[in-house]
Amino acid sequence: MPSPITMSAGKLNVPSDPIIPFIEGDGTGPDIWRASVRVFDAAVAKASNGKKKIHWHEVLAGEKAFNKTGNWLPDQTIDDFKKYLVGIKGPLTTPVGGGIRSLNVALRQLLDLYVCLRPVRWFQGVPSPVKKPGDCNMVIFRENTEDIYAGIEWAAGTPESQKLLDFLAKEFPKEFAKVRFGTSARTAEFAKAAMGGHDTPDDHKVMVGIGIKPVSRLGSQRLVYAAIEYALKEKRKSVTFVHKGNIMKFTEGAFKDWGYELATAPDAQGGFRSKCVTERESWILGNKEANSDLSPEANARMIDPGFDMMTPDQKKKIVAEVQAVLSSLWATHGQGKWKSMLMIKDSIADITLQQVLTRPKDFDVIACMNLNGDYLSDALAAQIGGIGIAPGANINYISGHAIFEATHGTAPKYANLDQVNPGSVILSGEMMLRYMGSGGDPDWTRAADLIIKGMDGAIGAKTVTYDFHRMMDGATKLKCSEFADAIIKHMG
Repeated sequence: MPSPITMSAGKLNVPSDPIIPFIEGDGTGPDIWRASVRVFDAAVAKASNGKKKIHWHEVLAGEKAFNKTGNWLPDQTIDDFKKYLVGIKGPLTTPVGGGIRSLNVALRQLLDLYVCLRPVRWFQGVPSPVKKPGDCNMVIFRENTEDIYAGIEWAAGTPESQKLLDFLAKEFPKEFAKVRFGTSARTAEFAKAAMGGHDTPDDHKVMVGIGIKPVSRLGSQRLVYAAIEYALKEKRKSVTFVHKGNIMKFTEGAFKDWGYELATAPDAQGGFRSKCVTERESWILGNKEANSDLSPEANARMIDPGFDMMTPDQKKKIVAEVQAVLSSLWATHGQGKWKSMLMIKDSIADITLQQVLTRPKDFDVIACMNLNGDYLSDALAAQIGGIGIAPGANINYISGHAIFEATHGTAPKYANLDQVNPGSVILSGEMMLRYMGSGGDPDWTRAADLIIKGMDGAIGAKTVTYDFHRMMDGATKLKCSEFADAIIKHMG
């Protein structure tokens, strides 16, 4: 009898015949879903020797929902995702003309799916713009509910934006001075200069769009906690906090600081002190291991090349840091013990976007805020074959709710042509089955492994859809449905 997945004591309980809601998606969504669901069913049947079967339950969102109900995201859809915990969806159209800013963002926020999980790995033979795509093997934990995606903003020229400008001018005049064209006089001055001295129709009108970027300690640390737990479970080598804290010190910088705070907190307080070492701590410990007679001041000089140019107070602070690390960690992390622990480090967002191209092996698990994660996940997807094959998941590890999804758009011009690559949804389903297997039943994990085996085999045999076919020599072009057949065949 079909029954829902449940969560108890922090563990998923997955029945043999679970009910899983799905949204087939807009545009190419129906084509992709028809192919993908056959792959899922075949993998589950083979992995469990026919003992397990998913009961697929369609729920509505996007254009199909609007055409049937007049609502882009019906309440029943949200209720069903809440009830059944785990679901999967294809690409959705973003409504035009107000209402919901993004259906994807709405689902994440309504269900508090605070982790956007984006694994990035290359399949042998997939065309790539880089020389060594196999070096790119990372997992991104993107915070899903805060940052600019919270959607707190007001349009330029509206009473709401003017109200906020007036508040800033009165209560925070120093900060308001940074709003370059926040007053009519200044707007007119610069507008006339910019137009070669000519008056402009709106030269006295203040047009400033305002947005607020909320970043909280709890929101940051629950994301970092999930990333570190994943890295430890999967025996990954490092977690990197990607941020722009050198400029946005109290939002992006706070995300980084709160991440380190959690990672280095005692295990008894929910931290990971016994299992982690920060990159900076590893330098201090490594320097001491290389030279047991090294003084704290000499060690400080080695970890901070600009040490000799610092003020006396700055030097004292760095020396005190060295002394604190050696006194508190030498017994537990020294003598090379730290080398087998999870490395915690951070990287500025702009240099990260360069280094994931030039030094991808330096990155393993990445934890970042919403916007940085958006940029990074798409940039990395390009290295391993494009967003058409990149899977994604949105998860609340506390409640157990999770929606696995295609990361690409709807591509309506290819709708109903049985042509596009279904890889993004298929690999998202692989993630879903692996997530279901985290409850302890190995059949679901075996089903996920079979999908990877099938995908590897189909691509390795150069039997691919048009997007890969046009970039591969000697390949056979398959339809969307035929690619699903090839994957199932190569499961063995």
